[in-house]
Amino acid sequence: MDKELIIRSSSDIVDFALLKDGKLIELHKDEEDNNFAVGDVFIAKIRKAVPGLNAAFVNVGYEKDAFLHYHDLGPQLPSLLKFVKRVSTGKHTDFLLKNFQFEKEIDKDGSIADALKSNQSILVQIVKEPISTKGPRISSELSIAGRYIVLVPFSDRISISQKIESKEEKDRLKRLVKSITPKGFGVIVRTVAEGKKVAELDSDLQNLLSRWTAMCKKLNKANHPSKVLGEMNKASSILRDIFNDTFSSIVVDDEELYVQIKDYVHQIAPKKESIVKLHQNGVPVYEKYGIERQIKTSFGRTVSMAKGAYIVIEHTEALHVIDVNSGNRSNKEKNQEDTALEVNLISASEIARQLRLRDMGGIIVVDFIDMSNAENRKTLYNHLRDEMKDDKAKHKILPPSKFGLVQITRQRVRPERNIETKEENPNGSGDEIEAPIKVVQKISQDMERLFKKGYKKMTLNTHPFIAAFLTKGFPSQRSKWFLEHKKWVKIQPRDAYTYLEYHFFDKNGEEIN
Repeated sequence: MDKELIIRSSSDIVDFALLKDGKLIELHKDEEDNNFAVGDVFIAKIRKAVPGLNAAFVNVGYEKDAFLHYHDLGPQLPSLLKFVKRVSTGKHTDFLLKNFQFEKEIDKDGSIADALKSNQSILVQIVKEPISTKGPRISSELSIAGRYIVLVPFSDRISISQKIESKEEKDRLKRLVKSITPKGFGVIVRTVAEGKKVAELDSDLQNLLSRWTAMCKKLNKANHPSKVLGEMNKASSILRDIFNDTFSSIVVDDEELYVQIKDYVHQIAPKKESIVKLHQNGVPVYEKYGIERQIKTSFGRTVSMAKGAYIVIEHTEALHVIDVNSGNRSNKEKNQEDTALEVNLISASEIARQLRLRDMGGIIVVDFIDMSNAENRKTLYNHLRDEMKDDKAKHKILPPSKFGLVQITRQRVRPERNIETKEENPNGSGDEIEAPIKVVQKISQDMERLFKKGYKKMTLNTHPFIAAFLTKGFPSQRSKWFLEHKKWVKIQPRDAYTYLEYHFFDKNGEEIN
């Protein structure tokens, strides 16, 4: 399994595409004007507490107040409020908390009105970016993420990632981290820390403590509200969270960004520094690696898959609904149950990819093809769980119901990625049409269906632009069809056709419906 990170830079936006064995599985975008990214820390003021919601609204500088629920305050809220007040007034200059007198923890089932008052200064962290008409969701239980560990101020807990399975390794890491963690701070040990030495963990910890100290120094003169600690740039934060030994290349098309990423990879994995490459080819980097084509064919209401199957993705205010269809695939299996299982397994893999690609969150309901065999339903459930193992977003999957429905909840911290796959109709009618690459995909599916019906010699009549796309280059799309099906398709350009019109004819010149 090879992973590639392809980075495209423009004047104010940096796009990141994560490929797994050449297939696009994640898209990220870093925009200069995104002032409310997950992980950013703000010094802000409480606008008002709302006992009915057991939450407070906080002014963080966004057009809508941020939402702070009682359960997101953290048990050490009184200590945090006291620390912020003393540091802001210059009465406390020791930011490492070793001599700081902690206050009593708040009651876990208490009331927001007892914990916070209007106009209080507080440090808060973005945990969910503004989505639709809602402001950011925030927490006052701060954490600063590093490569191997996450630093949690005002805590004394040492937690180890559940994905580290070895009890001996967990005990080793807990012992090491406990020996280097200063008083007043807790630590969460990340999965990538497995097998690392104390020197590497300590270096990461010291870096996080330096960031905490730099943030505290800003509090004395900071305006309310203002950002006092920003997440590192998107490229570094993505590499921090997902980089591992399975990466085979990181390709960047901007020289300045290339140097930054090379330096960062040198810090976290010196042996992998050579996989960072600068793209200097005349062909745009997303075209070179086939990402533009994958974007066009992967977004949109309908997504085609192998063997003629396809899924339909619908979005509502409350949830996302995904319908699985067997399409025009021929039934090569012994019975309907085997066919349903095969299509469902193919669809489960694609759905896991789509959730990451579009960053879909909230409630997702998938209508798989009905299967009467309980063992097959279990096989599908386990396969879907395995496919979603690499998904960093927190998620939960329920087993298929008797109706074939699978319910998924997936953490949503950013707006969903929505890329428009339709383009303006070049025929001048003013409406929108599917992108040409989607049409080529439909032609391929129709042609495969006709071959399976027994047609051997066929002619495809289509617009000259589409005809050129299918016949030019090496290997051309038509050559690929021939290698796969051992049947040659004659392609006839037709100037009179509209841009996306096409028709198949048999060897006698009769149109095939």
